Amino acid sequence: MTNIPKVAIVILSWNGVNYLRQFLPSVLSSTWPNLEIVIADNGSTDGSGEFLKQNFPAVKIIRNDKNYGFTGGYNKALAHVDADYFILLNSDVEVADGWIEPVIALMESDPLIAAAAPKIKAFAQKDHFEHAGAAGGFIDKFGYPFCQGRIFYEIEADKGQYNQSKEVFWATGAALFIKKSCWVEAGGFDDRFFAHMEEIDLCWRLKNMGYKVMYCADSKVFHVGGGTLTVENPFKTFLNFRNNLLLIKNNLPFWRGLWVIFIRIWLDLIALFRFLSEGKRKDAWAVSRAHQNFLFRTKRSALPKIKKRKDNNLTGLYRRSIVWDFFVKKKSHFTDLDQSAFI
Repeated sequence: MTNIPKVAIVILSWNGVNYLRQFLPSVLSSTWPNLEIVIADNGSTDGSGEFLKQNFPAVKIIRNDKNYGFTGGYNKALAHVDADYFILLNSDVEVADGWIEPVIALMESDPLIAAAAPKIKAFAQKDHFEHAGAAGGFIDKFGYPFCQGRIFYEIEADKGQYNQSKEVFWATGAALFIKKSCWVEAGGFDDRFFAHMEEIDLCWRLKNMGYKVMYCADSKVFHVGGGTLTVENPFKTFLNFRNNLLLIKNNLPFWRGLWVIFIRIWLDLIALFRFLSEGKRKDAWAVSRAHQNFLFRTKRSALPKIKKRKDNNLTGLYRRSIVWDFFVKKKSHFTDLDQSAFI
């Protein structure tokens, strides 16, 4: 690489001073030679700004006046960052030595590569993948996302089975590498998502524009996960169900999207009754609220209209139902799936 691209690591933080104290030193030890580290503070009230000034004065701080969520927070912050590549990094991530170099080398090898992510492993169990991204993201024909190394709640141990870099459908927002030019062209995140699945929406949009999304097996990070919203939080349930429907509406052709949404609403109702049977009434109500919000209260997108290619990139689409394969056929590992069903 003759001209070394400028890379900006941008960490969105909301009342995350403890995570910054624990994980920022590993980020500061990154060895990429043309690097800027930015903390985008999303209206924190825990003294994060003062902590950073006292302990990490070289780190640039961008302050949002309130919590705009993952989507709005990054959209506002990245408008003030200049670099060839953005790395959107969660505050609860520990990075490994030399984690940037292989991902940038991969992305520089092909002008059509817009985004990529490293291998995401669990901080608390370092020989296992982590839920949010694992070894690259995929999606089934009904819009259900899953990963190499993680299908629904089943998380695999890393035994080297996914040590090959490859094109995928989506890259996790926990450690998302994206070319600034592609971020701008796609319009960034859809603010309506607030948090959860916004990176899948962005990646799908990029693929509709003809770009590629990659998984880089030669880089790894360790993610705590659930730092802002825990798995048991009903608001997280609401966001996951609402945003999954929004994801389908945003990216599928109208009639295909209408059919998939019709099926998904019925499948979601099965999940609602399952929550009720487990005594999780707040989660069941969250599913109902998600449907009501999607059908009656969703605002129009503020994103610019993108130029969708007729030969849009569908690599990483699974042409079967992951729900059927996982819950009925008991295929709990990615390698159990019919590999010929992937585009």
